Amino acid sequence: MTHPPRPHGPSRREFLAAAGAALPWAACAPAPRMPAPAAAAPPPRLIDCQSHLFCPEIVARMEKRDRDPVVRVRDGVRTVVMGDWRRKILSHYSDVDAKLAAMDAAGVVRAALSVNDPGPEWFGDEGADVARILNDFVAGVVQRHPSRFFGLCVLPLQDEKAARAELDRCAASLGMRGILLYTNLAGRFPDEPPFRWLFHRAAELDLPVLLHPALPVTAQQVKGYEMISTLGNMFDDTLALTRIILSGILDEVPALRLVCPHLGGTLPYIVGRLDHQVTVLKRGPQNLACAPSEYLRRVWLDIVSPLPPAMKYAADLVGADRLLFASDHPWVEPRLIRDNLLSLGLPAPDEAKILSGNAASLFRLPA
Repeated sequence: MTHPPRPHGPSRREFLAAAGAALPWAACAPAPRMPAPAAAAPPPRLIDCQSHLFCPEIVARMEKRDRDPVVRVRDGVRTVVMGDWRRKILSHYSDVDAKLAAMDAAGVVRAALSVNDPGPEWFGDEGADVARILNDFVAGVVQRHPSRFFGLCVLPLQDEKAARAELDRCAASLGMRGILLYTNLAGRFPDEPPFRWLFHRAAELDLPVLLHPALPVTAQQVKGYEMISTLGNMFDDTLALTRIILSGILDEVPALRLVCPHLGGTLPYIVGRLDHQVTVLKRGPQNLACAPSEYLRRVWLDIVSPLPPAMKYAADLVGADRLLFASDHPWVEPRLIRDNLLSLGLPAPDEAKILSGNAASLFRLPA
């Protein structure tokens, strides 16, 4: 058999052999080792300071009511109705397993569990009974999952005697670790004289007070374009927090631990104007020990916001020591808030404080 002529020049095999001979160390040197891939950082451990469930017993009670708050059922979907305000109650809004799954997906190890509005103050003479049912419901979930939840209580503040008794029961018997205080109590603000005892008692019991919007007082003004949750709730946060600051409560009760949700509503962005009005133009109370912005820096703000720059501004204004991770689940997925915070690239110690450290200290959580 005749082979084709060989091409001029060395073959690939001959070239490699020659290269090896030219580098005597190459034949015995071990193959270069590729650097091991960096170990993935463990996911952050989060404590969620705002997480809600609807209480089925109270939902059923509202279905039977003939005046607000009521629940209407249409095509199998329940909706809370209060005047022009509507809020659907989807099935997973009362589902503990669904909440645990959302927590696991985001790395939330514990959550402050509370009911959502409407609160006991909207039920008139039934308020004390409603509060007891709601608080027993939250305590029952915590009892079944003690390593995953801690409870916040609600109070029938239209009845001071009943509210005092229920608060003491929640603290002593149910192990509640905080108080959920609505930003308005059926239209009245929590700084008004009938409710101010609560701040003193909360400090005595060493329980944080967490504000939370209810049916906003501006509901009529923002009902168009479905702006009640977008603007109305944020304005309620703003009004309640500003009134508490201007009322002097934070001077009267310096040990009070107060939390405002949603990055403080709009107050952080207009507090400079409030300072100017009070300290320069002398409008408003003149008996405060500090400028309003200084009181704002004493308040904890939760970071429920879909806008990372807003989180960054709050961190710059009040400091990482005063920010708390929260999700407002089931309306917001915890992963969204987590990822927004992590996108800021804050120093690791600040991230750790916001994600869990501040909450562990604020609520006196066991390690």
